[in-house]
Amino acid sequence: MNFDLTPLFRTSIGFDRMAQLLDQANRIDQTPSYPPYNIESLDDNHYRITLALAGFGDQDLEITSEQNTLTVKGKKDGDVEGKFIHRGIANRSFERRFQLADHVKVKAANMNNGLLHIELEREIPEAMKPRTIAIGTEQKTLDQKPEIVKGKQEVA
Repeated sequence: MNFDLTPLFRTSIGFDRMAQLLDQANRIDQTPSYPPYNIESLDDNHYRITLALAGFGDQDLEITSEQNTLTVKGKKDGDVEGKFIHRGIANRSFERRFQLADHVKVKAANMNNGLLHIELEREIPEAMKPRTIAIGTEQKTLDQKPEIVKGKQEVA
């Protein structure tokens, strides 16, 4: 499925990655869903990703954040020995990627009862926060008296 975002680009600035993200989302939906995960919004600037990783320990996991991509990899060394009558607990290697918005950073990761919790926070730089712009009036500039400097007339 392709989306034509041309009308959006006529009035929006900085959303040029949106078409790429929508295309990636379409491809991601077609991939297997192992391991299962949740994404929670805790408030406007805090998020949590929880992955169900039964049988994995800290030493089996690698979490990396590069540019706007969070990658979680799991690799089990060796196979569990035993005679299984039924084996329903997945014990296979995986790699799961999450696209992060600009300024979203990984704050912490911890494992609890077979669930990996990854805490994320949106850190908006001070320069990008809303600010009030003072509006000057022409009256101020007209009230100033011009000074003469080296034969030129300049406003002080």
